[in-house]
Amino acid sequence: MAGRGPGRDHRGPAPVTPHLVRYRSDGPGGSGPLTLGQDNMIRCMLNDAPEAINKQAVWPVPPGTTVAAALDALRALAERHPALRTVFPGDHFTEQVELAEGEFTVAVVPVPDGDDPDRLGEELGRKGRAQAFEPATDFPLRLTLLTSGDRPVRLVVVVSHAQLDGSATALLFRDWLLLAAGRPLPESDSPSPRELAAQERSTAGQRRARGALRRWERILREDPVTVFADDRVEPSDGLLPALLVRSATAGQALERAVRRTGASPSTLLLAAYAALVAHLADQRTLVVATLSANRNRAVLAGHVGTLAQDALLSVRVPLDDPAAGFDALLRHAQAAALAGYWHATFDAQQLWGLIDRVAHERGARYVRHMVLNDLSSTVPDEAVARYQAPTADPEFVWLPPESAATRIMLDVWRLRGEVALSLRLDPQLFPREQGEQLARALLHLIEVAGERDFLLAELPQLTGLPRARRDRPGWRLVAGSWVELEAVAALVRSALDLAAEVSFANGELTATMELPPGSALTPVEAHAAVVAALPR
Repeated sequence: MAGRGPGRDHRGPAPVTPHLVRYRSDGPGGSGPLTLGQDNMIRCMLNDAPEAINKQAVWPVPPGTTVAAALDALRALAERHPALRTVFPGDHFTEQVELAEGEFTVAVVPVPDGDDPDRLGEELGRKGRAQAFEPATDFPLRLTLLTSGDRPVRLVVVVSHAQLDGSATALLFRDWLLLAAGRPLPESDSPSPRELAAQERSTAGQRRARGALRRWERILREDPVTVFADDRVEPSDGLLPALLVRSATAGQALERAVRRTGASPSTLLLAAYAALVAHLADQRTLVVATLSANRNRAVLAGHVGTLAQDALLSVRVPLDDPAAGFDALLRHAQAAALAGYWHATFDAQQLWGLIDRVAHERGARYVRHMVLNDLSSTVPDEAVARYQAPTADPEFVWLPPESAATRIMLDVWRLRGEVALSLRLDPQLFPREQGEQLARALLHLIEVAGERDFLLAELPQLTGLPRARRDRPGWRLVAGSWVELEAVAALVRSALDLAAEVSFANGELTATMELPPGSALTPVEAHAAVVAALPR
């Protein structure tokens, strides 16, 4: 049931008291087509593990709030925001329905004596995040109220990404603090999800979506299809541990870098991340998948819903240019980010059709190796003020592996006062010891950027980490992507069940196969079978 908090582990289940909360909106409700963001996230929910899609947070509770007041505040949230009253009926999820009335459950869990409510909240949040939401019926928040004595001290929130993204969750947090403290909410003129869907189907909205697809197509056709292509890379099981990193020193260095360069903290971190990964992967062009909040229009700044979609950034890192410096990379990264974020509102079905079409025509499929999620603007100061100062600088905490279809993912949580981030790393490429070296190298690049413009040629000395190696004899640079001939031959043999050899000459990759007598296999059919066998 939505909202029912999971129990404890080694101490046995904590007592859970469920409270049923009923809401009734002044509006009539109604139905309509999905927004682009809803459609995109529902597709993700149906294909990815819940812990990779759902989000979690532990919110403070204003002093003096009673359980009854907290429940009233949550009821008011549901009545204020149509996204919280939105479901997606049926099996195909092609329509959104805004309910006028309904109910949800809040689990009330006492914090055991001597236990840390934040630690308990994070534990319950992780367990709740691993449970899938049912789009057709579930309230989009799983809520657990932690109490000490008879007073609430924390609110654990697990969020369905189909209805709410990170920016929307931050807006809910602001409203929660005001409502729980008995204060009035500011006026809002942002569109509801149903109103947004109508805007997206307007002439201007369709023009924006077509422009996004054109930019994606250019990158998919011309840029490297992978970031990591070297002797180390083998198929991954997709279970990546995460390294949590906090550093006040890096926060101070980032402030100095902002003053020296005039760039934003987010752009500085993107440039440092790109420089580090380009060095590690020995790549000159990186395709970075990143979240765009899609709130670049003022009318959407206060929208409570799910707008976030992937942006694709094409970042050039000229490692071979002895005169290339970090500041020039910084300017290029800023332009790449602006272009990517501006072109991040698209029809997901059309995008996947484009990805499949380009993969067939190019003979190679884009693989999401490098991800950046800058969530720093969605984490309010009030949400982190309760955390203790780091015990070391930098402070490293490893979390268990979770499913993530990537090789390296950087989640940015805080860039003011301190740098707080998490690196999710494929252990095949980055074992634990090297993962911590990688994190130190990233922080060191920020530190150096606060002092001076450095040359990209200095990256081996500044990071202390080696570049990728392609010592096996079959590596070739084909249409901008590194390809190992024997790996291609193995793919052809597996896809067609035929003996095959692969060669590269005059810019063309050619597979030579022995066909059995009477075989009617054509080159077009062989190509289609090999492309279908490419990893997704």
